[in-house]
Amino acid sequence: MKAKILSVIVVLMACAAQVSAQENLKIGYTNADYVLSLLPEAKQIDAELKAYEKQLQNQIQAKYNNLQTKMSDYQANAATWDDLIRTDKEEEIQSLQQSIQKFSQDAETSMGNKRNQLLKPVYEKIGNAIEQIAIENGYTHIFSAGAPGFDVLLYAREQDDVSNIILKKLGITPPAVEGK
Repeated sequence: MKAKILSVIVVLMACAAQVSAQENLKIGYTNADYVLSLLPEAKQIDAELKAYEKQLQNQIQAKYNNLQTKMSDYQANAATWDDLIRTDKEEEIQSLQQSIQKFSQDAETSMGNKRNQLLKPVYEKIGNAIEQIAIENGYTHIFSAGAPGFDVLLYAREQDDVSNIILKKLGITPPAVEGK
């Protein structure tokens, strides 16, 4: 009998603790990409990324033009070359093709690294602002919303969106919302 009473008391205490914890729960959400898009440095980052991408594309195009020239030369003159020259030209063309393929792969990796390098300080700045907003406003959790593939928010009240508070914390006036 004492065991039953003790069990009931333990269950009641656990329920009371859970209710108490739920009362202190305050959840907000934000869309970091939305916040990022309104930061002044976003335009600069975008311009730097486009310029870097253009440099890489120009280099690939130059390599491709060189390959096209070598291939045209090979097609026009292969019949007149002896086997040694023809083999050398074929190896040169294969080497250029491999170089273009490797450079394209490396360029893609480099582009991702450049994007990460430029965005890291901005996302850290946003993260710090989110942390400050959470502490200042008593949020226990702030979720990410609106990130394709990473949006874990299935439902949220509009008043729990802290994006505009974060923008204000970062010194940016949020845009006016139509219909309000």
